[in-house]
Amino acid sequence: MQEPIIRITERPRPPRPEELNLRFSERAVKELEALFTHYPDKKSAMLPALWIAQREYGGHLTADAIAEVAYRLGRSYAEVEGVATFYTMYNKAPVGKYMLEVCTNLTCMLCGAYRILEYLEQKLGIKLGETTPDGLFTLTEVECLNNCGDAPVMQVGDIYCRRLTPEKIDELIEQLRNSEEHTVVQLADAEVQIHLSEQEREKIEREAASGII
Repeated sequence: MQEPIIRITERPRPPRPEELNLRFSERAVKELEALFTHYPDKKSAMLPALWIAQREYGGHLTADAIAEVAYRLGRSYAEVEGVATFYTMYNKAPVGKYMLEVCTNLTCMLCGAYRILEYLEQKLGIKLGETTPDGLFTLTEVECLNNCGDAPVMQVGDIYCRRLTPEKIDELIEQLRNSEEHTVVQLADAEVQIHLSEQEREKIEREAASGII
């Protein structure tokens, strides 16, 4: 009896430009091109590319954002989506201007993290995982933030808020309402800049100042 022929499935193709609504700025394209020189192939730059996309698309990875990363890296949509959905640091749904990420791992839990969560829910009028109606705050819980000595701890964008109390939370929320710092988009930009060398950042800044990009 003849053995059945086993055919290898063709790899899904990357999206084509005509299928996309590309939104990366010229600056973002330059940053991505610089990142490519850090890795043996474009695929290896996927994580920082997703940070660029999260910044460029306003704080979360839409389907269009994932498709654009797939196009620019020459990978399939499914492959990029698989990476984006694996890591919790990438937002797959719309979030507020600020992400309030409360650590509820062992040390923070023992030091009152869930009481802090309850206080935030009452103060903001939302439940865990929700966003305030004004679009300012999204409340989430996260695993260990590696700052156990200052528990309970919450991350807001690029800062840690330590030894939290209701009084500290009241002060912090008031500051954030009147601030443009520590936002979700700024965190994404900070992550992008970390991946670039000082020389690359300076070159992109010069080109931006001269109007080249």
